[in-house]
Amino acid sequence: MLTKILAFVSLTLLTASHTTNAVEVDVEVKETETQEEVVSIPVEPYVPTWKCETCNPNEQYVLAQLQEYTKITDRNALATIMGNIKAESNFYPNICEGGARVPYNRCYSGGYGLVQWTTLSRYNGLGNFCKNYGCDPSSLEGQTRYMINEDIFQRYLPMFEGSGLTVRQYMVPAYYWLGWGIKGNREYFSYNYTKKLVLA
Repeated sequence: MLTKILAFVSLTLLTASHTTNAVEVDVEVKETETQEEVVSIPVEPYVPTWKCETCNPNEQYVLAQLQEYTKITDRNALATIMGNIKAESNFYPNICEGGARVPYNRCYSGGYGLVQWTTLSRYNGLGNFCKNYGCDPSSLEGQTRYMINEDIFQRYLPMFEGSGLTVRQYMVPAYYWLGWGIKGNREYFSYNYTKKLVLA
């Protein structure tokens, strides 16, 4: 009888010991899993940019690209560039001088595109750029990339990347960049953009 009691007690103690170990193991595993799940995510501060909610999609696209790929932060500088593009093409990329809406290879005289590239070297520059970088020279995306990267724009870009000038003062580098023959409404358009642009 004593042997049976001792065997029962030993079995009970052995079972209790295994149960305790199992619980401890489970707790350790859960603690390890919890530690691995905690991942630190860096928080990047939001940088406001100039937006134009009342502008059409083409205008909004060009405005966003100018800010993403240059250091222009001055509202008047952006407005001046936008006003000049409006005067040149009304933001239609596939427009030939005179108003015909045609693909790049169908504009036979005058300027073509967003800023009415007129000289043979600038017109061919657009075609060669898009050939080299896989873009469509008739598209808004392709022309915006070329416009920002064109050597003539890059030459005068530092003047736009300054700040504190008036639209009239920014019209000087705009003239050197585009070399327009008739000033027209470009300054008026530029001042209108200053009223539309909102930092957000």
